[in-house]
Amino acid sequence: MGQPVVHFEIIGKDGERLRSYYSELFGWEIDADNPMNYGMIQRDGNTNADGLGIGGGIGTGPEGYDGHVTFYVEVPDVEAALAKAESLGGSRTMGPEKVTDEVEIGLFVDPEGRTVGVVKGAP
Repeated sequence: MGQPVVHFEIIGKDGERLRSYYSELFGWEIDADNPMNYGMIQRDGNTNADGLGIGGGIGTGPEGYDGHVTFYVEVPDVEAALAKAESLGGSRTMGPEKVTDEVEIGLFVDPEGRTVGVVKGAP
């Protein structure tokens, strides 16, 4: 059995504008009331009739960063997943990094340049 996609992320130059845009476009309730001003979209309330859907987040990237749209795969060990991605031809771009006491993340770029995230803990 494979590892599940558990979170999506949209990062850009103006997180507030992006949150407004996607909230209006898809009817998402986005909560950015946290120290990172990272807009969380909960899975609950954003599923189809069969209960399918994942939660996500929208935020602002560092100065000079154009941003990315990506998904996060849950893994048991972020460092091991990043090392494996590198051994298969990808490039690590971030991590492992603790986001909270319970959540650790990392990002890599696949061999064709797409950003993919890995996460351990509850997103």
